[in-house]
Amino acid sequence: MIGPAPSVVVLAIPVEPDAPEAHRLLLEELAKPPYLAAQPNWFDRASQAFFDWLSSLFSGANGAGGGWLPLVATILVVAAVVVALLVWGVPRLNRRTAASVLFGEREHRTAAQMRAAARDAAASADWPLAITEQFRALAADLAERTVVALSPGTTATDFAAAAARALPAEGAALAEAARAFDAVRYLGRPGSEADYRAVQALDERLQQARPLLPEPAVLA
Repeated sequence: MIGPAPSVVVLAIPVEPDAPEAHRLLLEELAKPPYLAAQPNWFDRASQAFFDWLSSLFSGANGAGGGWLPLVATILVVAAVVVALLVWGVPRLNRRTAASVLFGEREHRTAAQMRAAARDAAASADWPLAITEQFRALAADLAERTVVALSPGTTATDFAAAAARALPAEGAALAEAARAFDAVRYLGRPGSEADYRAVQALDERLQQARPLLPEPAVLA
């Protein structure tokens, strides 16, 4: 005897999700790592915006944008210069003596350091060294201030003549200081405290003086 056929329960499975369900499934799919990695970052969006802007400059209603080329090139050059200044800073003019040579000797000290050396020598009554260092400090100071343009072959007399053209009121004192320097430096003279004080006083006056020439005085 054949019994009754087993009952079959059929579950309704939606073939097409409704709109909310489809939206939810799409968000879940896009949230997966491969999709997130493929999304453009802020740099990609900024770059695309920049190139879109450039494209808009070179494209017009009639396809002609050549008139914008010089303007865009100028903007790019100016931007590059600004970036370079921000990164590396403004270049500074080297106001040290040319080739770091002062009256035949290589020199890396500043005028202030030479003045300190002159004071130390004067404290020890070493007048030749005190006069030498003080005169070199005087010359280095005028070179640092671009009052006088020195060269490796400049002599004390040459320097005094060039400085006198920029500071004519001190011409006689400059020539006397150069003679005092040459006397102790090359002629072996002992010098004196009076000679040192005269060069020191001249140096102090020149630090406050205003040169007449707009450009550095060069050697004759």
